Amino acid sequence: MSSYRPLAVTMIDSDVTCRQPRQTFKERVTLDDPAIEVMTDFTKVTAISINPCATLEQARERMLSSGVHLLFVTNQYHEVMGLLTMNDLNGPKPMQVVAENGGRMEELMVRDIMTPRLKLEAIDFCELQHAHVGDLLETFKRLGRQHALVVERHPESGKQVIRGVLSTNQLSSQLGYEVQSSHVAGNIAELAAAT
Repeated sequence: MSSYRPLAVTMIDSDVTCRQPRQTFKERVTLDDPAIEVMTDFTKVTAISINPCATLEQARERMLSSGVHLLFVTNQYHEVMGLLTMNDLNGPKPMQVVAENGGRMEELMVRDIMTPRLKLEAIDFCELQHAHVGDLLETFKRLGRQHALVVERHPESGKQVIRGVLSTNQLSSQLGYEVQSSHVAGNIAELAAAT
């Protein structure tokens, strides 16, 4: 005779959602801490993406509802076609596209203002594993951007995959002071003195 039993079942609530993975970060870091401590790791959280034909308003809503400032623009095969940031939405890009090509702001799509994949740079995950937060600050200063992608090779296919993302917002939160890539202090000593 079997010792197995049927499991109890329940009805699904009308406002049910799926549990989302959540990464916890070390509350505070110093310039000497490992840089990996500030990376949003896509083995622990889901990367948020959007279709290239979505409107800019849909992209803004996706960012706000997901609590992110960066969306991966992906095709139907989940391949990354580009990136869209909150700065892209709020900056001069939309107006420039309308001025150059005509049309109306409401007609713009994500693909019109995204940064295409061919223009994206990334940090190798192996390199990041041996870096410090101070190294990361120097990198943001050189790049002049608020985000940096981290890539690695898939162990089975050997294809490049995006492992995570680094942001000046996350870095600022963990350092306890504002880090802005567009005018990061001239050197690490100035940053340390700012605290």
